[in-house]
Amino acid sequence: MSKTKQIAFLKLYEPVHERFERFCRVRVYGDGDYRDLMHETLLKAFEKFETLRSEKAFLSFLFSIAIRILSNQNRKRKVGRWDSDEEANRIIDCNADSSQRLELTVFYEILGKLPDDQRESLILFEISGFSIREVAELQNSSESAVKQRLRRGRLKLKELYSTKYLTIDSE
Repeated sequence: MSKTKQIAFLKLYEPVHERFERFCRVRVYGDGDYRDLMHETLLKAFEKFETLRSEKAFLSFLFSIAIRILSNQNRKRKVGRWDSDEEANRIIDCNADSSQRLELTVFYEILGKLPDDQRESLILFEISGFSIREVAELQNSSESAVKQRLRRGRLKLKELYSTKYLTIDSE
């Protein structure tokens, strides 16, 4: 039975691996290693695999678990998100050119300054490609609340980007 469960789990996981990894990378940026989140999520997902209602919901199932894990970790420690520039540069792609690195660094830094619910909504909707309805289900909220988070998050990102780039230009 365990081998059958493992095969079924891997069959569902392989097609969504890249999207799940991208979600984890963006979601934990500056807070730790995304691989730790992936491993912990996959372990819990495998343990709870029998509770999955539909194979189509597998990626949402993984995201829900990852979000819960991060939420529990954040509740346990209320520490500043960006303690050093070294942390902010940890996820940058070594193959990217310097202008891409700067843009990524600024983006992740600014994204990290958003409230958790806004950041999570933007990541799920804009980066991971979930619909508003799916984001609402993952966040246990209404669609209008998600739309409001997205709107406020975009406005805050725009404001923070303008401030950041004005600061960079004046230096």
